[in-house]
Amino acid sequence: MTTHDVDVVVLGLGPGGEHAAIKLGRAGLDVVAVESRLVGGECPYYGCVPSKMMIAAAHQVAEVRRVPEFGGTAQVQPDWSTVAARVRDEATDDWDDTVAVERLEESGATFVRGRGRLNGPGRVEVGDTTYVAAKGVVINTGTEPAAPPIDGLADTPYWTNRDAVRLTELPGSVVVLGGGAIGCEFAQIFARFGVRVTVVEALDRLVAVDEPEASEVLEEAFAAEGIQVLTGAKVDSVAHADGSFTLTVDGQEVTAEKLLVAAGRHSNLTDLGLETVGLDPDARFLDTDERMRAGEKLWAVGDITGKGAFTHVSMYQAAVAIRDILGEDGPWADYRAVSRVTFTEPEVASVGLTEQRAREEGISVATATGDLGARGWLARASGVIKLVADRERGVLVGATVVGPAGGEIMSMLVTAVHAEVPISVLRTMHFAYPTFHRAIETVLDELV
Repeated sequence: MTTHDVDVVVLGLGPGGEHAAIKLGRAGLDVVAVESRLVGGECPYYGCVPSKMMIAAAHQVAEVRRVPEFGGTAQVQPDWSTVAARVRDEATDDWDDTVAVERLEESGATFVRGRGRLNGPGRVEVGDTTYVAAKGVVINTGTEPAAPPIDGLADTPYWTNRDAVRLTELPGSVVVLGGGAIGCEFAQIFARFGVRVTVVEALDRLVAVDEPEASEVLEEAFAAEGIQVLTGAKVDSVAHADGSFTLTVDGQEVTAEKLLVAAGRHSNLTDLGLETVGLDPDARFLDTDERMRAGEKLWAVGDITGKGAFTHVSMYQAAVAIRDILGEDGPWADYRAVSRVTFTEPEVASVGLTEQRAREEGISVATATGDLGARGWLARASGVIKLVADRERGVLVGATVVGPAGGEIMSMLVTAVHAEVPISVLRTMHFAYPTFHRAIETVLDELV
């Protein structure tokens, strides 16, 4: 066993870890960056980037199909090979991280391919080498796709998102197990390319972490596209034979050529040596303070903190940890305005607290909802805007926008929640007519 003294070890190179390693390397620190898989993590290879490229293609197909409704005639012949080639060549470099490794090394960091394990405060073992970090260790080990404990499932060749983004050909039919963001996005992609899709969700609605009003709009959109949705559904067993999956759902059989499991993720904290730094080795998430400190000489960023499994949260937390490691002043971590977007059509975007969460926190809640107004009517686009306010303080604590470009419309509401802009001030604004975001004005007026 050899030992090397360094300043910082970054263990896990998802978006936040990669960002931390590069920034700390550029700041002149001796950084060792450790990753057993692809540098950049899930987002650029299996998540955000390739899936959104697929979504963009599916949206283009759907737009052409709508031409007769608005003026003219058009035909579209979807070709998945074009999508697959773009994902392979443009999004992922054929799942090769050479460019990312070079970028990392150009920053001054030393890259080590391997699985790292903590062995005391500031100590990381990788194979036969121990790195002793004077300042400490940043953990960003991310998450893995999880599979529910359903009878027979583990013995079948089911897909996860990692398989779905690598598809070169599409099946005739697919069951999507899970109606969250990942499941819904892939369901719509597949359906728009001619696949018969069934979504099976154990909870009573799609995108159940969002407002019920959002679920209702999305379920209506899925129905219009021919996507079968089974909510409140209990899957008793899964079997695979003769090139087909059979799911027993509430006593009925649901069959398809392929099965995509998108039923959650679990943190990569197993066998990480957490017990050597005084932490629970069976922890689901790591508790961090406002500086992203998780223990002595230890910082944690990204999905493993439980503050939102989003690239933007990981990058945000990495920036906080970087400031702390470099001895700079804050701002420190603040999660009151965490935003998220499910990139279906319509997009489902939200920030802050849902109505239910706000009530659970004891807030004096006021809510108001409205549709997309004139722009929605002109574009024949369905959607909803919901605002959640703290009646006593007169500020927004949450908001949801469902509609075209919902994530972009959400931006001003993210600002309002984060900066705690008084509702009385928001009501004095000018909202351009006829934009989608103008509908916010109407909903604000309904808050009492």
